[in-house]
Amino acid sequence: MVNMEVNLGGLRLQSPVAVASGTFGYGTEYVGALDYSKLGAITAKGIRLAPWDGNPMPRHCEVFGGMVNAIGLQGTGVERFMSITLPYYRSLVKDVPLIANIWGGDVSEYAEVARRLGGAVDAIEMNVSCPNVKAGGHTFGQDPAVLGEVVSAVRKATRLPLLVKLAPNVPSIAPYVRACEDAGADALSMINTLPAMVIDIESRKPILGNVTGGLSGRCVHPVAVKLVYDAHRVTKLPILAMGGVYTAADAIELMLAGATAVAVGTATFSSPSTAAEVYDGMSEYCERHGFQSVSELTGAIHS
Repeated sequence: MVNMEVNLGGLRLQSPVAVASGTFGYGTEYVGALDYSKLGAITAKGIRLAPWDGNPMPRHCEVFGGMVNAIGLQGTGVERFMSITLPYYRSLVKDVPLIANIWGGDVSEYAEVARRLGGAVDAIEMNVSCPNVKAGGHTFGQDPAVLGEVVSAVRKATRLPLLVKLAPNVPSIAPYVRACEDAGADALSMINTLPAMVIDIESRKPILGNVTGGLSGRCVHPVAVKLVYDAHRVTKLPILAMGGVYTAADAIELMLAGATAVAVGTATFSSPSTAAEVYDGMSEYCERHGFQSVSELTGAIHS
């Protein structure tokens, strides 16, 4: 039997396969659609202080090899999450850790959301691909100094395992990885979607109501592998890797590049049982290749 448990920055997972924020609702929507016992963790969709309507319709578009979305982090806000959503999750889902993905418009909002969550969830994932409204709209995740500031503030506000979800559209991931490490992050989550745009050539108008959105799916997988590899080379922080995970082979590739665990995202929309199938395939691969623990795959690339 292969040991499928992993340790993600202090968060112990019974499986190396999680589900990504924004693709699995708040964790209860897929009950009955797959075997939850094969999930290491569920990452809830983004939570901020107040309810947020998100972007105007249309908000997603299928493209070759993936999809472009501009949902805009629609959510109910932290109070409703704590009073209604979270108790409902705990009543339906047993023994699967819940990671709260948080975001805000400034440093203080990130910290306040983390503070209000307290110890009610099992870990926090920071989405730093958001504009800092108090700094002229510059994105948190594209300035190492600002990134370090917001991670440090959240670190002071919570004792929970803290993951930072990094933006992929930077010249080099290394400075951002180091900023997270220095500010007290326990793990990294990567990658977020890539900026993208789709135009209807008949109307000559952008298809998305927000004009631009984020690209995800099979087409971003090689980008994710490369960035995970780059990050793993400059840090000892564990990595929750995502980006085009549709099969066990995709997940194993990310593990070999340096991931500690993986998350299934866009694939869930077309096949809700994907995460469970990835778990089965990873277990079979480990048995076939003589690995006693799935954690032995991390960084095991032959270079």
